[in-house]
Amino acid sequence: MPKNKFQDAVFTIIMATIMVYGMIVYNVALSMKGLTDQTFLIALHELPIMAPIAFVLEFFVVGKIAKMLAFRVVRPTDRPQVITYAISICICCIMCPTMSLIAMLLFKDPKGFSVWIQTWAMNFPMAILYQMFYCGPLVRLIFRTIFREKA
Repeated sequence: MPKNKFQDAVFTIIMATIMVYGMIVYNVALSMKGLTDQTFLIALHELPIMAPIAFVLEFFVVGKIAKMLAFRVVRPTDRPQVITYAISICICCIMCPTMSLIAMLLFKDPKGFSVWIQTWAMNFPMAILYQMFYCGPLVRLIFRTIFREKA
């Protein structure tokens, strides 16, 4: 989708913000033992911390690694949707444990290996499903709307 570094940065900013906010809402709801209107406001307090971290990680490190991993499974000649899904899954497989670790270190008490593994295990199914069915399609729609191709 992005055709140059600027578009890639814009796409990653939008993706990181929407993905991180959704995952923060999920984690706050887990810690509050349910979803309330307050959950969405509480999540906004962590967003300015976690979204830039996610952007830097994905834009400078994870995106490149995820593409290398994805192209071990798919070929450049495969359908663009298949390539997009493969890259998205690889990004989730790297970002979920990494962001779970960072969030644990910043926001959870107690901290420790078992807390990180539990956080990662709770986050991973949600991250994949949210990315594949909601966040990814929404961000691609927003991106296509911003960067309409001229006919």
